Amino acid sequence: MGGRVGSVEVLAALLVLLIIFREPLAGLLSSPRLQTWTTVFVSVMVQAVPFLVFGVLLSAVIAVFVPRSFWARALPRHPALAVPVASAAGVVLPGCECGSVPIAGSLIRRGVTPAAALAFLLAAPAINPIVLAATAVAFPNNPEMVVGRAVASLIVAMIMGWLWLRLGRADWIRLPRRPELESGSRGLAFWAAVRHDVTHAGGFLVVGAMAAATINVLVPERWLQTLADNPVLSVLALAVLAVLLSICSEADAFVAASLSQFSLTSRLVFLVVGPMVDLKLISMQTGVFGRRFASRFAPTTFVVAVLVAVGAGAVLL
Repeated sequence: MGGRVGSVEVLAALLVLLIIFREPLAGLLSSPRLQTWTTVFVSVMVQAVPFLVFGVLLSAVIAVFVPRSFWARALPRHPALAVPVASAAGVVLPGCECGSVPIAGSLIRRGVTPAAALAFLLAAPAINPIVLAATAVAFPNNPEMVVGRAVASLIVAMIMGWLWLRLGRADWIRLPRRPELESGSRGLAFWAAVRHDVTHAGGFLVVGAMAAATINVLVPERWLQTLADNPVLSVLALAVLAVLLSICSEADAFVAASLSQFSLTSRLVFLVVGPMVDLKLISMQTGVFGRRFASRFAPTTFVVAVLVAVGAGAVLL
């Protein structure tokens, strides 16, 4: 067969290994710690997957069937006014941050000022209806978390847009290209976009759910409680955790809800920072816009997001 090993062969090998080692695996799965891990992992996935799938489908519809030139016509010509309008326009993009990076590049190519496109890039994954609905489901007893997330994310997006107007340079940006959205057939482009977003966002969701379950099982409760009891450490810990976990914005609320040891303000920081600065976004921004852009934009966004989220938490939570 050409000597190539594909997904079918890998799956068959895994099934054979499961059959061979079924007895030791059965004993391992019966341990209380692993049962707890499985429960947390499955609960995060079951709650998050419907939002992820729905968001990916709607995002692909908008990316393929809505003309990209529409955004250039809809935004004010004055850059300073275009930034808040573009930030608020993020509410109509029901997708995760994986799709916002190439879309922002398309906006720039269509003539949108980079400041407005970057504000849209930051706001869209955090204030769109799918993400806010997922946040409401994850925090049914704390509706103020939805308001706090929307307000803080919108403010961060506008601040970063205005900072780019003041300090940004055009030569820091390398315009992207997304071939699957440029297919001659809209149907093919739609399914290519769906496959792309599901592969990227779904994979990071699984990793995030596994990390959340591992934290709940392996990290001693007293360690988490020590961090949670210190207001400064709890904020910094969850801000850094949001960067490291790189969870899709349509699913991160369920992971945040599972970190019940921490205050609502700390978890709000997690929800604001994650869709704007994480490892996969930094990687995508480096590949799409260039290293010079990412090395300046990501750290600045992190600092602004933490400060704004803490302020929003102090006022609203």
